[in-house]
Amino acid sequence: MSFVSLRNVTKAFGDNVVLRDVDLQVDEHNVVCLIGASGSGKSTLLRCLNLLEVVDRGEIEVDGQTITNGQVDVNALRRKIGIVFQAYNLFPHMTVIDNVTLAPTKVRRVSKADARDRAKDLLERIGLAEKADEFPDRLSGGQQQRVAIARALAMEPKLMLLDEITSALDPQLVAEVLTLVRELAETGMTMIIATHEMSFAREVANKVCFLDEGVISEEGPPEQIFSAPQQPRTREFLARVLAAGRL
Repeated sequence: MSFVSLRNVTKAFGDNVVLRDVDLQVDEHNVVCLIGASGSGKSTLLRCLNLLEVVDRGEIEVDGQTITNGQVDVNALRRKIGIVFQAYNLFPHMTVIDNVTLAPTKVRRVSKADARDRAKDLLERIGLAEKADEFPDRLSGGQQQRVAIARALAMEPKLMLLDEITSALDPQLVAEVLTLVRELAETGMTMIIATHEMSFAREVANKVCFLDEGVISEEGPPEQIFSAPQQPRTREFLARVLAAGRL
């Protein structure tokens, strides 16, 4: 049984249909990368999985629970689904360690001491232990994004959603963030990642899905998608990516 399952998921904003009858299966401990042009529906799909957007039609199951029937405890769901966006969204008036400990203490009712111990371990893991008492504006963009990932991990989620987390970074800072995500994949974290970093998707994904105008036009193992795509639109997209030097 898949850990995440989408069946006939449709989402529109007014007359703009962003997702059209999307079917997707994600096995536990797997990494699925969503690729496609801007506006193809990648971010909306992730937001639907966290109930930041409500689907118009279709069904989503996460960890055996239907989340689209209007009966789910949204806060409980979000405790097991971490999401990280392009923008770091760190609280500027709080130190790094306070940013990381806030949700566990307020939402999960973890003791401050235990939350700080967990936060210190996470900051050590992401190579920022020495920045624990700094404020976010004293960190580089790459460092802030790593803290945002650590903040999501502090809730001990079962699923991580990453939405173009490197797109706002200078090129030289992208590698440090992708290294962290690569390490997460190696630990068996279930992840769904919307990304423009094709070489990264090729390396870490168990499955790659190409979205085109709200439809998963093609999906398969990275080697198939990147070396022998079946659909003309996939081939066109990858040709543009290759011409831009991003593959």
